[in-house]
Amino acid sequence: MRSVLIALISAILCVSPSDGSELSDSIKLDYDSYLAELWDHFHRNPELSLVEFETAQRMASELRRAGFTVTEGVGGTGLVAMLENGDGPLVMMRADMDGLPVEEKSGLPNASRKQQESPITGETVYTMHACGHDVHITSLVGTARQMVARRDAWSGTLMLVVQPAEERGMGARMMLEDDIWDRFGAPDYALAFHIMADNAVGTINLLPAPYAGVDMVDLVVHGIGGHGAKPHQTKDPIVIASQIVLALQTLVSRELPPREAAVVTVGSFHAGTKHNIISDEARLQLTVRNVNPETRTYLLDGIERIATNIARAAGVPEDRLPEMTVRGGYTPPLINDMQLGARLRAAWTERIGENVVTDIPKQGMGGEDFSRFMNLPTKSAVYWDVGGTPTEDFARAAAGGAPVAGHHSAAFTIAAEPSVRLGVESTVVALLELMGD
Repeated sequence: MRSVLIALISAILCVSPSDGSELSDSIKLDYDSYLAELWDHFHRNPELSLVEFETAQRMASELRRAGFTVTEGVGGTGLVAMLENGDGPLVMMRADMDGLPVEEKSGLPNASRKQQESPITGETVYTMHACGHDVHITSLVGTARQMVARRDAWSGTLMLVVQPAEERGMGARMMLEDDIWDRFGAPDYALAFHIMADNAVGTINLLPAPYAGVDMVDLVVHGIGGHGAKPHQTKDPIVIASQIVLALQTLVSRELPPREAAVVTVGSFHAGTKHNIISDEARLQLTVRNVNPETRTYLLDGIERIATNIARAAGVPEDRLPEMTVRGGYTPPLINDMQLGARLRAAWTERIGENVVTDIPKQGMGGEDFSRFMNLPTKSAVYWDVGGTPTEDFARAAAGGAPVAGHHSAAFTIAAEPSVRLGVESTVVALLELMGD
């Protein structure tokens, strides 16, 4: 049956399995006849982290149809698809599949109107692929189909990983805790990419350290409540917490060396119930980002130091000082193996075109839990970005027109066809470089 599937896919794509020179044309043909409809389906039907049941089922079906042996339920809703093809390296390619609790306002004709019960709040919320994971999983299917059609051009074992819950920084850890390496083998190489709205279509961006380490921190600031008309009888936690928020800004601006990248952002501040009541506590939620373990330790220690001593200065009793909790699931910084990166850069330049690989510095400190998969014995792993925004959109924004919407925005929009096609092409070229005969 598998040989029949392979022959069928090769016939559909109109390629000889060893005919790498026609890769770009073959991918375009497959996009027009198959992948465009698949991307449309995924875009219309995003699912939240940990409850990607329909997405996982569709991916399992697609990868089995392509000729892979698929194991479902790895680390929750995750999948591992294996294709053995003789002696050679074990190479992993990962795609994340979860969406976000955002109501889509992109203006696309296939904008998501899907709603789903949030596993966090229990509320029914709109869902959206506001980070491009629909491109990732569509490209993974396209990669599977191309690699099957080119089995004569490579040898080894290809491991395709469909990961849940990347948006919550949990999915990679959950798959590792489910013994993915023991069950399927520790890869000799691990690969992944992300579609990037900040970069132009037709480009691959490869950086030594593209993503930061991330912690989520909860801070409970205790006070002594009372009547709003008698503040002298209280220790106002809103005032204390406000001072803490402002003082935290000095951790990066005045305590770290100017060239040391870091972020401390207070994303949530909740306190009080009524106009004239001074509450007993205020609750803060922070995201804390770093590029190395030393900076992480300094930031976390600094947050606790600042919160504790501002509360003390306000006269809060020692038994009611702030409580700080660092949420489990720290995501380490993502550090590429640039020796492997140089090898892939040369392959992309030769096979896809001159100047396709860029070195555009990132303007933010996003996190990515693929970094957990990079802790391999060989430490041979590379993560790259694929440009997703047409150059005319950047020109329009520069001329004072509508800005290019970023990731996690309700207006997030990327050009699907060039994004998926380059996602497939960059991946297949990388795999053939590492596994080619």
